[in-house]
Amino acid sequence: MIDLAARIAAAFRTACTDELDAPKPGNVHVFATGGELTPEAFIRSAEVAAEPLSHAGSRVGARILGAIEATYAAVNTNTNLGIVLLCAPLAVATEVAAETHTSDLHSALPHVLDDLDIEDAQLAFRAIALANPAGLGRAERHDVRTHATGTLLEAMQAAADRDRIAQQYASGFADVFDVGLPVLDVALLAHSEPKWATLAVYLNFLATFPDSHIVRKYGVAVAEDVLQNARVFHDRLRVAAHPAHLLADILTWDASLKARRLNPGTSADLTVATLFAHRLRTILPTAGNSA
Repeated sequence: MIDLAARIAAAFRTACTDELDAPKPGNVHVFATGGELTPEAFIRSAEVAAEPLSHAGSRVGARILGAIEATYAAVNTNTNLGIVLLCAPLAVATEVAAETHTSDLHSALPHVLDDLDIEDAQLAFRAIALANPAGLGRAERHDVRTHATGTLLEAMQAAADRDRIAQQYASGFADVFDVGLPVLDVALLAHSEPKWATLAVYLNFLATFPDSHIVRKYGVAVAEDVLQNARVFHDRLRVAAHPAHLLADILTWDASLKARRLNPGTSADLTVATLFAHRLRTILPTAGNSA
């Protein structure tokens, strides 16, 4: 019998690889080679990050730092900071849901977020500083290069107006549960190939709000331009009888974004978190499976 931690780890690895299988414009995927980062680096990152992220009984901060340290030891670059920041609370929430015999992953999250403490913040700060994501600046409060003075939830709440990943902590992961999962559920029924459902989730995020990674590096105007283009492709995919017919145009836009170094990384991270949450819902003991 596979234990819950192993199921969580498997769900994480699969969510990461499923995201790479979709032709997400501007991001790393299997349809386009070249560039500084490869799909293989992301797959390797998922493999090594899965165990610390799913380690039974570990707190959120320890999972974040462990996953990022393992990633750097394996690939020596930042491939998954946003993914790990989003997925660590979901992994802990799965344990909480299993312990309380509920299949409602969303309702378990507030218990996890409210329990975050200063040590969680300090460990997460170390992970963020190690990953050193593009566009990371200085903050007047809760600067990751200093000692934490509040809980991880407080730090994320302070950054929520400028970072969509931080906003998930402040909102109870509203984008994942209220935006991403409903789109994924419908898209999985509409498309026989999972990659098109994944793409639907990604384009929906990208078409709904300016990607905060692009905003941080290039400003709101550039992010809004990407958003408007995403809406066109999102609408085309939604009505397409054969999504594969859109692939050439999608890859043309993909190449254009990459030529301008426009990487909608936040939308990709939220897509992985959505895929992860979808799989986590199926492994909870009261969701029809034993753990």
